[in-house]
Amino acid sequence: MMDGKDCGGVILTAFHSFRIQSDEQKHTADNRKAQCPRTGMSSPGSGSPLAPDRSVSRDSMEDYWSEMKNIQEDRQDRHEDLVERVSSDEAELEEAWLQEAGLSTLVTGTQSDGPAEALLSTLTRSQAAMVKKRVDNYTQTLRKRNRQPTRHVRDVFSTPDASSELTPPISPNGQIAPKLPQWNPPKVAPPCSLFTPPDSKSSSSGSEPILLAFDVPYSEGARAHRKGRECHDCRRIRKDDKDLPAFQTVKPRQGVTRVNDLSSEDIRKIGYISLIELTTFYDFMGIEMKRNRVERSKARDSGIFGVPLATLLENDQKKYPGSRVPLVFRKLLSKLEQTGLQTEGILRVPGSASRVKHLRQELELKFYEDRFDWDQVRQNDAAGLLKMFIRELPYPLLTQQHLPAFTAAQSISSPKHQIQALHLLIMLLPEANRDTLKALLEFLRKVVAYEEKNRMSLWNVSMIVAPNLFTFRGKNAKQEEMQIAVSAAQLVRLLITHQDLLWTVPCFLISHVRKMNEAAMGKKTPTSEKTKRRLLRRWNTEKDRDRSEVTDLRDGVIRVHAPLHAKVSMAIQLSCEMKARDITARFDIENGRGSRSASRRQRQCLFEVGGNIGERCLDPDAHLLDVYHANPHCEWVLKSR
Repeated sequence: MMDGKDCGGVILTAFHSFRIQSDEQKHTADNRKAQCPRTGMSSPGSGSPLAPDRSVSRDSMEDYWSEMKNIQEDRQDRHEDLVERVSSDEAELEEAWLQEAGLSTLVTGTQSDGPAEALLSTLTRSQAAMVKKRVDNYTQTLRKRNRQPTRHVRDVFSTPDASSELTPPISPNGQIAPKLPQWNPPKVAPPCSLFTPPDSKSSSSGSEPILLAFDVPYSEGARAHRKGRECHDCRRIRKDDKDLPAFQTVKPRQGVTRVNDLSSEDIRKIGYISLIELTTFYDFMGIEMKRNRVERSKARDSGIFGVPLATLLENDQKKYPGSRVPLVFRKLLSKLEQTGLQTEGILRVPGSASRVKHLRQELELKFYEDRFDWDQVRQNDAAGLLKMFIRELPYPLLTQQHLPAFTAAQSISSPKHQIQALHLLIMLLPEANRDTLKALLEFLRKVVAYEEKNRMSLWNVSMIVAPNLFTFRGKNAKQEEMQIAVSAAQLVRLLITHQDLLWTVPCFLISHVRKMNEAAMGKKTPTSEKTKRRLLRRWNTEKDRDRSEVTDLRDGVIRVHAPLHAKVSMAIQLSCEMKARDITARFDIENGRGSRSASRRQRQCLFEVGGNIGERCLDPDAHLLDVYHANPHCEWVLKSR
C-alpha cells in the first residue's frame, strides 16, 4: 500500500483544480485542452502499483475526474442506484465457487454437466489443496448450521498424503481445522518437449524482456510467496509510459492456440481450470478472492442500452447468424474508426449531452429496423454512445463475479504476475464478454496508434476508459480514489498493449483439458444392454479401421480429410519439422491453383478433431509430429473456421 509521503502534491492539486462547470464552459474547456499536446503520465513507481508517480500529469488526472463526473451525472439523469452487497454467507460463497469451477457435484451429490471427477484427477498438488480448502470450509460452515453436507471432504480426497505444503483448511471461526486425508494428484509433466528455446534478441527498448512460459501453471511460479519470500519477478521495477514491460514468450511446438480456436465445450473446461488456478495463484500471492453480488432491477430483454450481452447476441443472431459481438457495438466502433481516429481529443471531448440523449432514443427505435441515419452521428457523439453502452450494461463487461478479481490484480507489484492474473481472468470471462472486450481493446489500440494526430496517449485513453470498466462510488476526492484511478488505468494499459498475448490459451490449460477428456473417456460406462451392444459394434468397427491403419500410425503417417477439395483425402508421412502450413500447401498443389478455388482454399485451416480434444484449429506454424504425439487418436480435417 502507499505511504502518506508517496501521495505527491501534484495529484491533490490536480483534483482540487477541478471545478464543476456549465455544459457550455466545459465544452469550451475540453476543446481547448484537445488542441494542446498532452503530457503522458508515467506508470506507477517502483513500489506497489497503487502508488502514483509524482510525475503524473495534471491533465491526465483531470481526464479521469472529468469522466467520473460525466458518469455520475449520467446515472443521476437515469435515476440509477447501484447497490453492491458482499455476501456474508460463507457456505453460499463456497458453493458458488465450486459450481463455477465445475465441481457442483461435490456439494449437490448429483451428476451435473461439469466433469468433476475427471477435473479432480488432473489437478496439481497446489490446485487440489485449494479445492480441498474450499470443500472443507463449505463442510465446516454447514456443520455450524447443523446441516449435514452431501459429501464429506474425505470422500473427495481419500488418498493419504502427508505433504506439509498444502494449505491448511480454515474454519469459519478462523481456527485451523484438523487435517484430513489428502488426495495425491499427478505431478506436472516436464515442459521441455513442448517448447522451443526463446529468441535471444533483446527488446527494441533495450530493456531486458520478461520471459513468460505457458507450459507450467502460473501458481507454481508464485509458490515462493507462500513462505513469505519475494520472488525475482516481484523485484522488477515498472517502466515509464514509453517503455512498458516487454514480455518474451516461448513458442509452443504444438502451435499458438487462440481462444476461438477451441470448441465451446473445451473452452468451458478451460474456464473451470482457470478459476481453480487463479484462486490458487492469488492464495500464494496473499490476495483474497472476494465475490461481490450486484443487485439491479430486472434487465431488459429487448432494445439496445441496458440489455445483457447474451440477450443482445441472441437477438442479433436471429438476423445475422454467427455474430459474436453486439451489432450496435460493432457499428459504433466502425463509425469511430472511419471518422474519429484522427480527431483531437476523441474519447475525451464529450458530445452535446442533449444530442447524445436524442441519438440514444433514435437508436432504440430505429436500429433494428435499419432506419437509423448514421450520417447524423458526429465522432464525439459516437464516443459518448460507446461509453454509455458499456456503462449501462446490466452486468459489468468484466462480469460482476470476476470484477473483484480484476480489481485485486491492481495490487500486484510484479508486471509478470500481474499479466498472469489478467491472462487467467480473460480465460474466465463468458464468451460474449470476452469477444466484446477484445473488440473494444482492438479499437483502443488503433486510437493510441494515431496519438500524433488525436493527442490521445496510451495513458490518456486508459484513464478515460478505466472508470467505464470498473465500478466506482462517490464524488469526493479521497486518496484511495486517487490510487484506484492510477492502478485501474494501469490494468487497462496492460489490456490494450498485451491483448494478443492475453487472448491465447496457455499450454498448461490445454494439457489439463486433454487429461480431463482422457479421464472422462475412461470413466464412461454403458447404461443399458442396448447401449452396450451399440457401443460394442462401434468399437469393433473402430478396431477394424485402426487395424488397417496401424502400420501408418506406427510410422507417423496421418490421413488428412479435406471434404471441400477435389482430392478429399491424403495420407501424409510426418517429419520432425513438418508444420500445418505445409499440409495446406500440399493440398493446394494437388488440387490445382484456379483463382476461384484457391481463394476458397485460403480460408481452409487444419484441425485436430476428437481424441483427447473436442476440436482445435491448428496454428500454421504448429509442428504436426508434436501434435500427433499429444493426440495420436485424433482425426485431421482441412476445413473452414
